[in-house]
Amino acid sequence: MHLIAFTFLGEFAGMISNRRTPLLLSFVLTLMCAVSFAQGASAPTATTPAAGQEPAHSAVDETQYRIGPGDTLQVFVWNHPELTVTVPVRPDGLVSTPLVENTTAAGQTPSELARNLETKLAEYVRTPKVNVIVTNAQSQFSQVRIVGQVRTPKAVPYHDGMTVMDAVLAAGGLGDFAAGNRAKIVREQAGKQVEIRVKLSDLLNKGDLKQDVALKPGDTLVVPQTMF
Repeated sequence: MHLIAFTFLGEFAGMISNRRTPLLLSFVLTLMCAVSFAQGASAPTATTPAAGQEPAHSAVDETQYRIGPGDTLQVFVWNHPELTVTVPVRPDGLVSTPLVENTTAAGQTPSELARNLETKLAEYVRTPKVNVIVTNAQSQFSQVRIVGQVRTPKAVPYHDGMTVMDAVLAAGGLGDFAAGNRAKIVREQAGKQVEIRVKLSDLLNKGDLKQDVALKPGDTLVVPQTMF
């Protein structure tokens, strides 16, 4: 387009200098405006990063969550989009990613799995930096189970900030024969099973919010039956 404009300018420069019709000057100016418009229309525009160029948002607390079968993970390798993938955790607890096959994911936190993948990728990539993000938490480790004397014993998906009251309400409340003040949370902690006593009757009937204990993924809330 620039070549066309300069060609016309060369042909008509003499006419303009000889004071030939002012329409020629108007024609040249119009042509130059058209060239500028065409150049702007064809200029490349900014685009968003390609898929996989930024880590996804995690669905869980990655400092405590334990990966399990059924979860979906984004394995993000910085500066290597060809190695960044979203993969499911198979029933056997393994995941496969480019260059690294059959890595154990179940039972690890996202950070632990990321460090493990970095060690394995270091055989192929110089100083790899890996983030592992749980984009869809579907394993038993992402659930809270409510059992015993509640209206509807069930497993419910864990969410950030979930408390004992949330779990009881999700199960329809306490049953008619519930010994609410003898309830307990059963939790796996540092490879051991611990029990946390919760007075549900005081929480629900007296508003004792000290009993509204925060839950963690994998917890089981047990509500025993009254003895009379």
